[in-house]
Amino acid sequence: MIRFLADENFNNHIVRGIVLRNPEIDILRLQDAGLSGEDDPTVLEFALMENRILLTHDVETIPKFAYSRAAEGKEIPPIFIIKQNVTISQIIENLLLFYECCDESELKNKILFLPI
Repeated sequence: MIRFLADENFNNHIVRGIVLRNPEIDILRLQDAGLSGEDDPTVLEFALMENRILLTHDVETIPKFAYSRAAEGKEIPPIFIIKQNVTISQIIENLLLFYECCDESELKNKILFLPI
């Protein structure tokens, strides 16, 4: 089952839209997990340990830490880097498509840029 973790600065309109479209989707906001203000390595570790896909708009530091972690031979959680220059509805549709069509094993150690 695919589960999401929304990064601290992730657009909450997207989170609400996903839940409205499919209330069964397990999407946790970082701040609701008590991790506000934590550094990126901690966020990546939490997403990995909780088996969640990290949703982020951060194109700078999250990928850097993820690639560094992978270079050390460590696993990384699936990461969806969401572009901010597209409509919220387009992002919601992409995330719902992944939720309905993908198996979590297909996304292991992957960084994807959305929309597709």
